[in-house]
This record gives sequence, structure tokens and C-alpha cells, in this order.
Amino acid sequence: MGKKTPTLLTEEDIYLFNEGNHFKLYEKMGVHPLEHGYYFALWAPNAKKVSVFGEFNGWDKESCPLRPRGSSGIWEGYLEGITEGTKYKYHLISRYNHYSVDKPDPYGFYFEKPPRTASVVSNLDYHWKDEQWIKGRKEINRLDGPISVYEMHIGSWARKEDGKRLTYRELAPRLAKYIKQTYFTHVEFMPIMEHPFYGSWGYQITGYFGPTSRYGSPQDFMYLIDYLHQQGIGVILDWVPSHFPKDEHGLGFFDGTHLYEHADTRKGLHPDWDSLIFNYGRKEIQSFLISNAFFWLDKYHIDGLRLDAVASMLYLDYSRKDGQWIPNKYGGNENIEAIDFLRKLNLQIYQHFPHVQTIAEESTSWPMVSRPTYVGGLGFGMKWDMGWMHDTLEYMKKDPIYRKHHHDLLTFRLIYAFQENFMLALSHDEVVHGKGSMMGKMPGDNWQKFANLRLLLAYMFTQPGKKMLFMGIELGQFSEWSHQRSLDWHLLDFEPHQKIKQLVSDLNQLYRNEPALHQLDFSGQGFSWVDCNDYKSSIISYLRKAKDSQQVLLIAANFTPVPRTGYRLGVPQKGFWQEIINTDSQTYGGSNTGNLGGQYSQGIACHGQPYSLSLTLPPLALVVLKYVP
Repeated sequence: MGKKTPTLLTEEDIYLFNEGNHFKLYEKMGVHPLEHGYYFALWAPNAKKVSVFGEFNGWDKESCPLRPRGSSGIWEGYLEGITEGTKYKYHLISRYNHYSVDKPDPYGFYFEKPPRTASVVSNLDYHWKDEQWIKGRKEINRLDGPISVYEMHIGSWARKEDGKRLTYRELAPRLAKYIKQTYFTHVEFMPIMEHPFYGSWGYQITGYFGPTSRYGSPQDFMYLIDYLHQQGIGVILDWVPSHFPKDEHGLGFFDGTHLYEHADTRKGLHPDWDSLIFNYGRKEIQSFLISNAFFWLDKYHIDGLRLDAVASMLYLDYSRKDGQWIPNKYGGNENIEAIDFLRKLNLQIYQHFPHVQTIAEESTSWPMVSRPTYVGGLGFGMKWDMGWMHDTLEYMKKDPIYRKHHHDLLTFRLIYAFQENFMLALSHDEVVHGKGSMMGKMPGDNWQKFANLRLLLAYMFTQPGKKMLFMGIELGQFSEWSHQRSLDWHLLDFEPHQKIKQLVSDLNQLYRNEPALHQLDFSGQGFSWVDCNDYKSSIISYLRKAKDSQQVLLIAANFTPVPRTGYRLGVPQKGFWQEIINTDSQTYGGSNTGNLGGQYSQGIACHGQPYSLSLTLPPLALVVLKYVP
């Protein structure tokens, strides 16, 4: 190191970082080319010595020390003779307890393939070709538009013939073709940030600024996103600010102190996952996490972030017994620091990236998760409706003969359905850990299982709320998802599974093409019950409406295997009602019971409506009828 260390960090950068208001730290911290060499910057305020070592110096921990930058807690240095692709780590000696440790770069853009843990000097140079997508993203991501998300785990969606995983670049054309076939609007990747344990599915992150090297380089991942964008497909990333693993090479006990996490395990340790919790009240952690969110939106052109386990951030007593948690200063169980952080995060994201969306996986009844911060909300764009998922699956698992006793599981959500901007999610969490596949949850013989799954899918697509479906559900997969192997693509050799996939494709097209199914997803004006009380027959019926009041759909769902004929339902308009979806159609593997393409309404008042239809409701099926003026 020379006497005068070239630097990227200005005094203003350091001030903003320490203040919690630097949101582009990835441009200054970590490793960056500068003059004829590379600039290194690491935050380790409780270190006595910090050095960088790697391939360039024979992994000598002593020869390349960094220097402290005043009292900022940042160590910096400059090295020549380093090239792109060089592996490196930091060696830290703490002021306390003679503790020393080797750490990869918290701001590293690329890492060795696990189980190796070194950072790799890497640039983010890439020539993007998605200008048209970025220009039109405002329309594609808008909350009154259709948003239908295909959730997937990159390493187990499909494999090569030899069982090896697809690379980012190999995945791009195959995935884009499939998403266009099935008409989803977005893909959501389970966490792709670098993680040591593959079985964590990416939820135990050690490299927050680097896509996992298991599938390729940063540029390879950019290529995947770019390719999807050029094919008209949005990309959402699963992002995990709620916890991080205890692995020694991770963020935990970073400089011999609990720098990123709380020292007290009653605040700093997740009992469920045996992982560490960020100290959201620490200003530098706010800068780190918000910079990380900005990083993926900025450098990787990501269209949205889904935040994992938000409930665990909001409650100090989350999954804890009495005596295992510390109340806030008012004596409550709310994590005030996390609440403030989430509001700040969303405020900054929507200010700087106004056409993206943030989505909260929040499993409680915390109020106003998806309401603006200026009215006291957390500021998310959307929230998963975990109540709908739980109630619906609980209902669908039951033998139809018992469903009449649990009718409220279908109707309860409409009491609260418009209190948040809800996304209806059938996610990976519902098809793992012995829960079985979605098909496996369905009761009855083989025919009934397929019919029930078709009914569930159509019910989801016609309820108010944006949609998310985990990979494999659209195949009618019988086996539980495993991250160690591919989806059961061979099922598409069999007609019943082809037809389930066809139904999902048609439901996505219907959802995208019918304004009544998406324009007023978050407003009670877009939904009204026709009849929610026919529990004896296990039938529900409702209207979905667009902003243009002439665009109306009637939906009727029969949750028993008994066909119902002459079933009268009230409708608001006089004229022809065309049957546009029937999950019992032969097209989808059903018995082809239906209404011969539609019906003219009769001047018989019913259900508070001036007109009505006398319909045939097929067994274990849902029908959608559209008013045709």
C-alpha cells in the first residue's frame, strides 16, 4: 500500500453511511477499480487490524494491511497487480478477546462456488437490451393491472439429462418460452443471493450483493433477467432482510462484536431458524440493507422485491415464550426499530424506483401493511393473504361430504379482503416438509383429485387479489417438491396433466384479458356476493366488476361432486351471459357438464338482482359467465 491511499469514499459518503442515509454503498464499499489498481473498503469499527489477502499475495494475511478512515469505522486500502477474477478475503483482528477471523466481502459482487467462501473481484459491466421493458414497466407493474407470478427455485425447476443444474444462461430461453406458454406476467425467484447451505433454498444468505455462483456469473444472471424482460416477463426477487445465518464466514460476530446483529439473543437470535437478526436501529445497518435493496433494483433491473418473514421483524415476541423476549420502551411487543426501518425502506424504494413493487410476506393481522407511510402504513405495494391460503387449503382438503360444515372457510376472507392490497399465494411453503404436493392435498379418487385441483385454481384466479403460483402446481404434480431434483416434467406425457397446465394457461389469459378480474382487485367496488349462504350445497357465487360497470362476470363454484341443474342465480343485466370458463370442460379433463355456451337472463328477480339465470353447475367445478351487451 502506498502512503497516500486513493479513495472512493468522500466525507459526505461516510457521513451519510453513519447517519443511515447512504443508499448506494455498493458504489463505494467493497472492491472497485481505481486508477491502476483496486480500492478496498470494509466496515469493521471494532477491529484492531484489518488486512486483505488472496491469490495475489499467496494468501498472506499480513502483507496487505488496510488503514482506518478516521473514526468512521471503515478500513480502506489500494492495491495494484490485482485482476478481474482474483479471489480474496479479509483478515480481521478484534480489539477484544484476541479474536481473529477471515471474512469474505460483505459487499462482494461474486463468490466462489460453495462450500468455498472467498470473494471474487468482479465488475458489473453488462450491455442491457431491455430499454423498451423499462420504459413500459409502469403499465406492467401497476396495481390495477393483472399481476400473475410464477414462483420458482432456479436449481430445481429443470435439470439437464445428466442431472446437473441449468446455468442462468441455459435457463433463460427455456423459462421465457414456458412463461409465455402459460401466460404468467412475472417470475419470482426464490433467493438467489449467495448462500452456503443449498438446502436453505437461499433463505440463509451470506453474500447479499452477489447472485449465487452455482449457476454462473453476475453477467450471466443479468442475461437471464434481460432475456426475460425482452420477452415481456417481469422479474421479482425474494429478499431476506429478516435474518442471516451464524456461519463464521457470514455477517455474524463480524469484527469480534455483534456488529450486524443484536448482542442479546432475546433480540438477536431467531429460535425457529437458529439464525441472527439484524439490528435495525443501527444506522449503518439501515444503510447496508437499503443499499442492498437498491442494488438489485438498480444494477440488475429487478421489477419487485418480495420480503420474507416480515412478521418475524414486526414482533419482538415472534415465536418466543414469556421471558425469551424484551419488550419495547413502551412495554409492548412491537419492534419499533424494525417498523421504522420497513417504512424507511419502502419510502426510499418507491421514491427512487417508482415503477417497482414491494410485497410483504406478513402472516398476521398487522394493520396497514400495504398502505402508504404518510397515513401510518408500512408502505408495501402488496401483502400476501396468508389467511386466504390457510382457510382455502384447509377447506379443500376436506371430503366434500363434510365441506358444508366449514363453509365459513370460503366466505370469511371477504370480511377483510379489501383492507390490504392482497396477493393470493400458493407458495413453496405449502408443498414441502411433509405437507405433500398441491394435488396430494386434494381428497377423493384420481378423477376427484384433478377436479378439485382445477376448482381450487379457478377459485384463486377469480377471487379479488393478485396471483402467485409455485412451480409444479400447474403440472398437477403428485410428489412433494424437492430442491435436489427437477420438477416431474414427464407428467406432461399424460393427458390429465397436460390439461391442468392448459387450464392454468387459460386462467392466466382470462385474468389478463378481463378487466373485471384485475382492475378493482383491491376495492370492494369490484366484488359482490350473489349468494354466499348456500352451505348445504357447498356452492358460492359472486360477481366481479371492472371500472366500466358494463363489464361484469358471474362466477359460480360447486364444491361437491353432485351436479346441480336449474340452479338460479341473480344477475344485474338483461341479455346474454356467455360461459367463458368451465373447469369441468373436456378441454381440462372434466365430464363436460355445462350451459351450452351460455344463457339469456330472465326477468325473474333473484338474490336482490332484477334478472337471473337458471344454470347447470357441474360437479367439483367453477364456471365463469360474462355479460355480453
